[in-house]
Amino acid sequence: MRHHPFRARLQSLLRPADVRIDGDRPWDLQVHSPRLATRLLAGGSLALGESYMDGWWDTGSLDDFLYHLLDARIDQRAHGVADIFDALRARLSNLQTRARSFEVGERHYDLGNDLYRAMLGARMVYSCGYWRDRGGMPLESLDAAQDAKLDLVCRKLGLQPGMRVLDIGCGWGEALKFAAERYGVVGVGITISREQAALAERLCADLPVEIRVQDYRALDDRYDRILSIGMFEHVGVRNYRTYFEVAQRCLDPEGLFLLHSIGGSRSVNRTDPWIARYIFPNSMLPSAAQVTAALEGLFVIEDWHNFGADYDRTLQAWRANIEAAWDSLPARYDERFRRMWRYYLAGSMASFRARRNHLWQLVLSPGGVRGGYVAPR
Repeated sequence: MRHHPFRARLQSLLRPADVRIDGDRPWDLQVHSPRLATRLLAGGSLALGESYMDGWWDTGSLDDFLYHLLDARIDQRAHGVADIFDALRARLSNLQTRARSFEVGERHYDLGNDLYRAMLGARMVYSCGYWRDRGGMPLESLDAAQDAKLDLVCRKLGLQPGMRVLDIGCGWGEALKFAAERYGVVGVGITISREQAALAERLCADLPVEIRVQDYRALDDRYDRILSIGMFEHVGVRNYRTYFEVAQRCLDPEGLFLLHSIGGSRSVNRTDPWIARYIFPNSMLPSAAQVTAALEGLFVIEDWHNFGADYDRTLQAWRANIEAAWDSLPARYDERFRRMWRYYLAGSMASFRARRNHLWQLVLSPGGVRGGYVAPR
């Protein structure tokens, strides 16, 4: 690529991020194909991820490389045809209708429980850990951080024995399992993944927990408490109001609702084209403005907690787990899949490290907690 006519243009684009082509620092770009510059300049973020999957480039530290790009906001200056098409598609259609709601389950969460068991640790919890104990002291392990997160959720909701709890987007059922075992609640969890539901039923078999494969819009029961961890990212801005209306309809007037979601610093109506194609179809990250507009008049915001920096550390732990496990996993997770997964995890790390993405926990009440709400940490 050294004498390729587009090399200079690509290097100029990367310069504000302090990234050098074929440099010797961990975050520099190592090029393996002379056609890379043309592909990246024409294809934007989709081409960046796909060309990595194809082995056209490498870097000593993938998360550092992507962090440099995001921190310098290179992604906001380099747009390809795919970016433009995806933006237009999201503007003209609702990508998260009931008909499409099961697609992310089939394409991502149903990839294989063996993959997620290897990556996620002792608890099958596919969301950010909370790397502090009850006294605010730092924790050292992923498993401890996930237990601390689940306990934090239960304490924020003020769970008591016998309460009826709904988990919207229950995953493999670990949050309800924790709440039933530690706090004595009765739970109902819904997921759009049949693989998740099957394992969740086994994990919660001896507990008063029911697991359903169901779209959230079909909910119409009443609960003392509602929680939703890592599901709101799949709802879509056109459906935010409906989502909160469903939650209000299902929550006791004196109840509490905890929403745990990744959030973005800017209001958008779509996700990154590479993420949409290979990882989370029909997803998008909400902004604070979009969330507050959607819940206005339905809920009082009792607490808004941002611990997004903890997601970088959670993702690093997931990466260490999966890298140690690749050789023991089935052959269907081939080299191209591994490169895709590495890019997904590294890009996620970079987005939280650059404070472009956040992790929010909101505690909401239908009419306001009388006398005020005191938020645990």
